Amino acid sequence: MVTALRARGWAIDVHELDGEFPMPSVDAIAAAAALFATIADGTTVVIDGLAYGAMTDVVVASSARLRLVALVHMLLAHEVGIDRARERQREADERRALSAATAVVVTGRTMIDPVSSYGVGIDRIAVVTPGTDRAPIARGSDGSLVHLLCVAALTPGKGHDVLFRALAANRGWGWHLTCIGSATRSAATAAGLREMVGALNLSGRVTLAGELAGPALDASFEEADLFVLATFRETFGMAVAEALARGIPVVSTATGEIPMLVGTSAGLVVPVGNEEALTAALTEVLADAAFREKLRAGAIQARDRLSDWDVAASKMSAVLERVADGPSEPSRRNARE
Repeated sequence: MVTALRARGWAIDVHELDGEFPMPSVDAIAAAAALFATIADGTTVVIDGLAYGAMTDVVVASSARLRLVALVHMLLAHEVGIDRARERQREADERRALSAATAVVVTGRTMIDPVSSYGVGIDRIAVVTPGTDRAPIARGSDGSLVHLLCVAALTPGKGHDVLFRALAANRGWGWHLTCIGSATRSAATAAGLREMVGALNLSGRVTLAGELAGPALDASFEEADLFVLATFRETFGMAVAEALARGIPVVSTATGEIPMLVGTSAGLVVPVGNEEALTAALTEVLADAAFREKLRAGAIQARDRLSDWDVAASKMSAVLERVADGPSEPSRRNARE
């Protein structure tokens, strides 16, 4: 996004905040406040939602002199697995923080109603779905085993436990699953999933590969025959889009933009949390090579429907233009992220 916006003439400075967000320490909040104090009055500042709603006092104090744009992938109170007390606190904090935003950008249409329920007027909400980089069509495994790929951090919301049980019920078919994603964001979840793999006798069939990037990640996509994701909640579904960009069919859940991305021909979409439906969908795909090939053809067609980052940048640029030309003294054509 930054590269595409710069190509459109925007001058952008990128600043990284402490990695502890959305559960920042006192020092992380202080560092964020110090950074905001260095930004010139009237500047448009785009803030990722993982930090925006977790530093309410900082953004409210800064809103009097800066044009704040909250980039909300998902509301912090909607994180799967948090307790009720934390959910209530996060909702209160984020509600107050969003009230200080000049504009709120959401990454999928399903986030419009939740954000507006926090008291944000529809006129301040814009939908900018992520772009997807064009990629070569994946070769696939070309072997006796169907190579399944899941790209998602090992956190409660990604549904790895549901996926593992559904695959255990399909142990009679030849498959191997590679899970790529952080094992440190929720160490307890990651530890539980490792135990679960052993308890289900899947140790030789499931690989927890950790975080991969660059050529190693590309190689995993290249060898995949099917992308699987049992996620409980998404706003867009970037990993699904990245799989489709390579012509890899998908079995996933009906949340966020995933049903729209997959459509009726590039894979199977089942209800969220429905282990029986996921098991049946996997059986259908694993048991029938001709059906897998049909889905692969649908996925190759679906890649042509994906929007690129230039389209996303065009929408984001329009939001930034409106913010910069708002009621207060217009700022120069610049932005901070």
